Amino acid sequence: MPYDEIAAQLQARLETLTNRLNSIKRDVTRARPVDSGEQAQERENDEVVDAIGNETRISLREVRAALDRIEDGSYGECEICGEEIPLGRLQALPEATRCLNCAQ
Repeated sequence: MPYDEIAAQLQARLETLTNRLNSIKRDVTRARPVDSGEQAQERENDEVVDAIGNETRISLREVRAALDRIEDGSYGECEICGEEIPLGRLQALPEATRCLNCAQ
């Protein structure tokens, strides 16, 4: 497979992101403090954790989609124009779905 190295990087990123999301889920479901001041701080923290969780979910979808494209043979093709995405772009941004021209 011509994209073995990139697939390995994506697989490692998938594992990292999955672990991060699991950690976020554990953090969100843990017991809350009884003190109202601490609860207010926790709610603020929850907003940040929620945003990180959302970004992680988006990244997971992108990584999985890239791995699916590698599997089905469509990886490296621009989703807009159909031209080949340069290897350098894919190495820098393995989840890329568009060539540089179409991405702009």
